[in-house]
Amino acid sequence: MEFVHLHLHTEYSLLDGACRIKPLMQAVKNQGQTAVAITDHGVLFGAVEFYKEAKKQGVHPIIGCEVYVAKDHSGRTHGVDNRYHHLVLLCENQQGYQNLIRLVSLSHTHGFYGKPRVDHALLAKYHEGLIALSACLAGELPQMILNGDLEGAKQTALWYQKTFGKDHYYIELQDHGLSEQKRVLPRLIDLSNDTGIPLVATNDCHYVNQDDDIMQKTLICIQTGKSLHDKDGFGYDNSDQMYLKTAEEMADLFAHVPQAIENTVKIAQRCHVEFEFGVTKLPEFKIPQADHAAYLRGLCYEGLYRLYGENPSAEVVERLDYELDVITRMGYVDYYLIVWDFIHYAKKQGIPVGPGRGSGAGSLAAYCIGITGVDPMKYRLLFERFLNPERVSMPDFDIDFCFVRREEVIHYLVEKYGQDHVAQIVTFGTLAAKAAIRDVGRVYEIPYATVDKIAKAVPNRIKISLTDALAESPELQVMYDTDETAHRIIDMAMKIEGMPRHASTHAAGVVVTRQPVDCYVPLAKGEDSAVTQFTMTTLEELGLLKIDLLGLRNLTVIDDAVKIIQLNEPAFDIEAIPLDDKATFQMLSKGDTSGVFQFESAGMRRVLSRLQPTSVEDLTAALALYRPGPMKSIGTYIENRHHPEKITYATPELEPILNVTYGCLVYQEQVMQVCRSLGGYTYGHADVVRRAMSKKKHDVMEQERASFVAGAKERGIESTVANRVFDDMTDFASYAFNKCATRS
Repeated sequence: MEFVHLHLHTEYSLLDGACRIKPLMQAVKNQGQTAVAITDHGVLFGAVEFYKEAKKQGVHPIIGCEVYVAKDHSGRTHGVDNRYHHLVLLCENQQGYQNLIRLVSLSHTHGFYGKPRVDHALLAKYHEGLIALSACLAGELPQMILNGDLEGAKQTALWYQKTFGKDHYYIELQDHGLSEQKRVLPRLIDLSNDTGIPLVATNDCHYVNQDDDIMQKTLICIQTGKSLHDKDGFGYDNSDQMYLKTAEEMADLFAHVPQAIENTVKIAQRCHVEFEFGVTKLPEFKIPQADHAAYLRGLCYEGLYRLYGENPSAEVVERLDYELDVITRMGYVDYYLIVWDFIHYAKKQGIPVGPGRGSGAGSLAAYCIGITGVDPMKYRLLFERFLNPERVSMPDFDIDFCFVRREEVIHYLVEKYGQDHVAQIVTFGTLAAKAAIRDVGRVYEIPYATVDKIAKAVPNRIKISLTDALAESPELQVMYDTDETAHRIIDMAMKIEGMPRHASTHAAGVVVTRQPVDCYVPLAKGEDSAVTQFTMTTLEELGLLKIDLLGLRNLTVIDDAVKIIQLNEPAFDIEAIPLDDKATFQMLSKGDTSGVFQFESAGMRRVLSRLQPTSVEDLTAALALYRPGPMKSIGTYIENRHHPEKITYATPELEPILNVTYGCLVYQEQVMQVCRSLGGYTYGHADVVRRAMSKKKHDVMEQERASFVAGAKERGIESTVANRVFDDMTDFASYAFNKCATRS
């Protein structure tokens, strides 16, 4: 017997669904089921992640949502408009997905009142390509039946059938052993027989395994502020049947209506939605001339002559021409122009703009047109670290703006591209280790002092997992091993740890689109404006333009300081301060850096005092090394810095690469340079290897080892030396820092 789950809530039914997507797909596959649907409450947060994991596991993904249907989605009368019913919508095709995006977006941006709501008028307008199921006990039909309104249920069912079309509306049957379901089920079957509307069986899955029901109830209690002992904590009878049942279990449960099981497969076979990844969808950038590439080239050369003189070196010209060729071939001309345009606007308005951060500082073209303020030629920064011609991926300029005036830049984008073409981006707060312990303790009604002791035994490290915490904290491990209460709390906390707790607005991300944003992605209700329901990473995968507009308080502080100085010295120009100013380095060498951006921690001040920096290169290295992992190289770096006679190289070819860091591997770019100089790689290929190393892709790395050693042998380097260098790079790459980021 075949069966497909068409009503399922993942972890993105926040603090209600407990189906983690990866284990879910593995369970579906293990059960021999070939397809599964996602129908989270009122949102499409997890749709792309669900789709990708399903495809990876060889499972057919069905994209859907359980929406809230109100009498009038625009009404705001308490007691009337905060009443709603559930309805499951599944996408039959791409048009259905577009309509579902529209419905979900409107439910948030125009219909939010307690919940994101649609109404019958919206469903009638955006029904094409969608298959509707009458939903759970909270659906319109079950509620009417429970209230004794059988005729109302019939007329409502007929309205849905007429609206969505024949074979696009199904009466949904569920049986979790609940008393109300026992009353409703026979009436729903009678209604199907009376109207000819087909039946479909679902199980309203909220968790994968049956014994996960306490985990899901714990999540609900966290959401509602209840405890497990509260009788009204869940809103439904205490059932443990809302799990991913097997096809055999569902067939046995609905043996009296086998067509309801068969219809799940028929519906699944009709539902086909595909997401397009890796195809860039930039907004339209309007300029006076048709040839955008020529326009960008003109801006770049204008900047080149301004920065490098009327007769720039052949090396600089060759580098710029190479970058422009790659930018044009990869289709990112308009991306550069869009970023140049809003940065140019900000600077004209006197809004402080940072010199750039991240790998974008490696682009000479970006430097020439003022996107960044760091000379990549002077500091040997690599363009391929930003834009790799051998790996198609969206480039990403991270731009810092004055914290106070950042909103002006967003307003400029809205005015230029249109309000419905610009949106901020969702981010998810998750249940972190300590918070999960405290939440579980409250839900279990454990005394605060006991819970507090357990939580405080978790090391104070950002993003630490409870698994790592147990390994790092002997105190926590002892409690876990010897205290039954602590064991129970930690076990449950580990189950819910990392689950999304709430949605909020990303502090920096903005998406700008050619068509209105909700033509591409669903929108949610943000704090001040609409936000995308997909995260920054997903938007990039879908080819949309995501811009990081970072509000940096330090830029505001610097700008305020400059203005104060100019009250007495009107001619003061901060850009005129030389980067080798002796007084500044004396201050840094003393560790007198309270309030100095990125150098103010006690540990960093100790490093500076030992290092005695005399150049920007020293400061760059200090920033790159002062992090978990590379910290172990700080002593060697400082020793070699003060005693250069101690520097050694495995092979002379490494000296031109590592001399600037006194023989130590410090930057990701150095890994790329080693691959190029010793292994004969292109910089593009070298960046692919760097990524494989950093992500510990062992199969790729072993293939590359052979290639690297062979290339080194051609250059007269012994295999033993080449293997040792490759091992050093592999060990280092997992925590290596991007030099471009430290330079900017």
